Amino acid sequence: MVIDTHIRPALFSPICRDKESFKRRCDNMNYHLMGPASIDLLKEQYALAGIEKVFLLPSDCSFDTGKADISNDDIALLVSEAPEMFIGFASADPRNQNAQENLEKAFSELKLEGLYINTARLQIEPYDKNLYRLYEICKKYNKPIIFHCGLSLETNAISSYAKPADFERVFRDFPETNICLTHMGWPWVQETAAMLLKYPNAYSSTALMNFDGPYQIFRKVFTEDMGKLWVEHNIADKIMFGSGSPRIRPVRSFRGLDSLGFSEKVKEKIYYRNALRFLRSESTDAV
Repeated sequence: MVIDTHIRPALFSPICRDKESFKRRCDNMNYHLMGPASIDLLKEQYALAGIEKVFLLPSDCSFDTGKADISNDDIALLVSEAPEMFIGFASADPRNQNAQENLEKAFSELKLEGLYINTARLQIEPYDKNLYRLYEICKKYNKPIIFHCGLSLETNAISSYAKPADFERVFRDFPETNICLTHMGWPWVQETAAMLLKYPNAYSSTALMNFDGPYQIFRKVFTEDMGKLWVEHNIADKIMFGSGSPRIRPVRSFRGLDSLGFSEKVKEKIYYRNALRFLRSESTDAV
């Protein structure tokens, strides 16, 4: 079994019917030369990597854009299309006055499973007081948080707002909330590894979206930027598989990670067990 913890559903056909909104989304999120794909086609692509469940991550920077690129309602609609596969996350632009209300609704009415925030795109610090109000809601509902971390290729994103060490006080202040720093925080990989080592509630994901292909970048990150045995000996319980789709096809990410020669026990943790723990679900039946 594989759980993909990082898919942005910008190109999922059920939410791409408005051509103007679709173009604006692609411009804002810097997705080009790609078209919408049906749910059936996506399921076929996921099956190539043994992916049975997927985290769908939204995008709400509506204070700047006027409308969320991928809204909570969009995510809820997609989950309804394939509830056995899709695990929906919520977002709320903390700069909007109704941010807390929107997140409360996402958890209580839409039944979404966590919060996704891109501080680089929002251009605010992770410890901003308005973000802390959203974290308190996550704490109230016992929901995890996924942060974009490291380089962001999205339009108008400033990556210095998403450096791994800058999330440290969030780990400290919300110790009961599971928190994921995506992309291994690349290029600040060692900072991410330090957070994973220090904080029990810290996780990261393999969703990398930069130079070379998955075979090359995974080998660079996990055997050169980090010591060759760091994962096996120290942080195997803290890393979740994430493809970074649609920038990278899930099967390529899966095969690239598989090529590193991790032990079967470690691969099992990365491919699904850590994601279940992140969601506080210890069995697949609970997800």
